[in-house]
Amino acid sequence: MGGVQAMHDLVIRGGTIIDGSGGDRYVGDVAIDDGTITAVGTVSGKGKKEIDATGLLVTPGFVDVHTHYDAQVSWDKMVSPSCWHGVTTVVMGNCSVGFAPAKPEMREQMIELMEGVEDIPGAALTEGLDWAWETFPEYLDAIDRIPHAIDIGAQLPHAALRVYVMGERAIKREAATDEEIAEMGRIAREAMEAGAVGMSSSRTILHKSIKGEIIASYGADKKELVGIAKEMGKGGKGVFEMISDLRDVDEEFSIFREMVAESGLPMSISMAESDSKPDGWRELHAKMEEAAKEGLTLRGQVAPRPIGILMGLQATFHPFSSNPSYREIADLPHDEKVAAMRDPARRAKIIAEEPDNPSMASAFLGALHRVFQLGDPPEYEPLPEDSLQGRAERDGIDPKELCYDALLEKDGKELLYVPFANYAFGNLDTVREMLLSEHTAPGLGDGGAHCGAICDASFPT
Repeated sequence: MGGVQAMHDLVIRGGTIIDGSGGDRYVGDVAIDDGTITAVGTVSGKGKKEIDATGLLVTPGFVDVHTHYDAQVSWDKMVSPSCWHGVTTVVMGNCSVGFAPAKPEMREQMIELMEGVEDIPGAALTEGLDWAWETFPEYLDAIDRIPHAIDIGAQLPHAALRVYVMGERAIKREAATDEEIAEMGRIAREAMEAGAVGMSSSRTILHKSIKGEIIASYGADKKELVGIAKEMGKGGKGVFEMISDLRDVDEEFSIFREMVAESGLPMSISMAESDSKPDGWRELHAKMEEAAKEGLTLRGQVAPRPIGILMGLQATFHPFSSNPSYREIADLPHDEKVAAMRDPARRAKIIAEEPDNPSMASAFLGALHRVFQLGDPPEYEPLPEDSLQGRAERDGIDPKELCYDALLEKDGKELLYVPFANYAFGNLDTVREMLLSEHTAPGLGDGGAHCGAICDASFPT
């Protein structure tokens, strides 16, 4: 007689398995023992605990390479919302913003920069950060002392590095001296040795502090960037993450290419399909292909769906948030505000008004062909005819009235979705093309950032 078959710690049964190898999906079981997958396919043995995954996807944990939890990880052990979406590893310190290295006199400036660039409330940052560090290795140690539900990788932010070494001269975006470049290189290599996964830099004029100051890394010259890269290359550790306006693709890419060539380290660059120049990404992609032929790894970091903002009564803004009659009730408790908005007289007044402080959100009233109700479950590939403009034209009603009434659905909790990149042609065909390229990687989720307007940490689900 055979012995009694040992029970597995956990068996996940009947799920649709996507194992990450690129092969076809299939229905099967997964057995786990002592925290390790021990069988995949048909598992005959029983589990001490079993999960029925019929109709669900079973995948490895996702690695989200583009997040901004640099402050949040110091108080949030769960690292939400990424932990809710199948993400088991996050990489933070993107876009040149973060909180180390940091001299005490520069802490407020770093908070103002993070608030401006990533739309994370400064009050939350001020209250939550304990600043139990100055150097980047000390920052890593401080984060490591806190148990987290998922794994965390941290990048060294170039703007923070510049300010640490150059002080006010960095904020004024002056050129670094040879001595300052050498010191930045030394600190960067020290950070990699301590466990940093790479360095990020921002070269977009859109990245500004809450006071309107352009990020310190903007306009840093080739000599500085290549100098830091060379020093990192000596240690053989790290990656580069870059975001750029790419106003001159040839000039910018020559800097990126030389950083990779001189260091031997890989780089990812933010890449998206824009409305103004839908095929612009192809020029960058072609240069990546050419570089790959010479053994250089430069990849486009691509969002796997439209990049867009969410608007609603509980979000940061919505199309009527700057209208005077709305501002009168904006600070009421949610239920009272919804009731006030349902009043026919106030409804008519708000819809008819012009904003007293025009904003990007109010501008969408003139572009309702790009505004959609998000829906439940969310629809991230909406048809053009399902835009608020399209529906209003179909039903013969004022699109502003439809927009107003949509905000009040679900007891005032409905969200409006505005894709502003990766959706130039009203579909995800270009996104699919980008993702299938061997010269791209999925990213740009911005987990932890843009708290009241974007939730793309949900990319995996």
